[in-house]
Amino acid sequence: MAQRPTHRLAALAAAASARSEIPSFIVMDVMRAAAAAEAEGRRIVHMEVGQPGTSAPRAARDALKHALDRETLGYTLALGMEPLRARIARLYGDWYGLDIAPSRIVVTSGSSAAFVLAFLALFDVGEAVGLPSPGYPCYRHILSALGCRPKNIETGLADRWMPTPEGVDDAIARHDLAGLLLASPANPTGTMLEPERLAAIADVCRARGVWFVSDEIYHGLTYGMPARSALCHLDDAIVINSFSKYFSMTGWRVGWMVVPERLVRPIERLAQNLYISPPAASQVAALGAFDGLDELEANRAVYAANRELLLREMPQAGFDRIVPADGAFYLYCDISGLSVDSLAFTRRMLDEAGVAATPGLDFDEARGGRFVRFSYAGSTDSMIEAIQRLKAWRINPG
Repeated sequence: MAQRPTHRLAALAAAASARSEIPSFIVMDVMRAAAAAEAEGRRIVHMEVGQPGTSAPRAARDALKHALDRETLGYTLALGMEPLRARIARLYGDWYGLDIAPSRIVVTSGSSAAFVLAFLALFDVGEAVGLPSPGYPCYRHILSALGCRPKNIETGLADRWMPTPEGVDDAIARHDLAGLLLASPANPTGTMLEPERLAAIADVCRARGVWFVSDEIYHGLTYGMPARSALCHLDDAIVINSFSKYFSMTGWRVGWMVVPERLVRPIERLAQNLYISPPAASQVAALGAFDGLDELEANRAVYAANRELLLREMPQAGFDRIVPADGAFYLYCDISGLSVDSLAFTRRMLDEAGVAATPGLDFDEARGGRFVRFSYAGSTDSMIEAIQRLKAWRINPG
């Protein structure tokens, strides 16, 4: 019997690359556990994933139906379809009063692809990038996989869980940061930067020669003051957004970037090689979604009602320490009076109460054991059901 060549045996025994050794995205593990419970016939209330409970707007679906009968939907330009880029550019005039050239818009396969493209275009291997903590975990995981060094900028209640200009300046000096990435409204806290603080942070980045990457994926989903784009204060900011949240199109995987003109061609080369182009069908639907703004505003009204309901009722279920929730569709709750192990706590909540939520450890490795994030992006009926279950569970925790 012929033996395999030694080099093939060695290849079979080789381990995965070091850069693949990043932590899991815990919310997806929770989602899997919830799906397994549902497969067993249990009714689960989903508050774990930041995903609208509504479908894409009818105008988006109708646009795709029309295209399916009339177009090939093959590859598009790597930067995206020109009509979609132009319509996204118009949004910056509608929302912020900014005149953004369509040539600066890059359509991507969701915001996740936009982060990969941005990080590759802006940072070299070994460079450090500042990230507020708590924050979206995939920022640091993608940076690590690409060979960069994520550096946490810790935030807290005193500053409404947002970085300060002084804190950013100190982090740049201490870690020799090449860039700063922040989101407003933020995930998981839902808090926002005041326009004055956003402007001051932009000034720090400009003065220090540091790239400012602004995740604006939750713009359109605010319940007091409107969100302000980093582009209002720094034309060189790299803005990342998506059709997933306000436009209710998570599974369509289509997002965009706004970048300085000098970065368009480098990012185009990266996009050509990594992705060829964003999905044509999703781009057609995304363009159609702009004709469904009334429907999207109705969705936002549901989130606002859900937010008010939970802020009123969650304290009665034992969750009485809630981070201010300015935007997005999250409540970030301090559970330290109930548990200091949010991973075990949320597992128990799923098993015993049938409510899925995300442990704070996903967002803050140091302090997340005492926090849980609840998403209120579902229907109001499901939020009422969740409250009822949590109240009964806290009274009779088993």
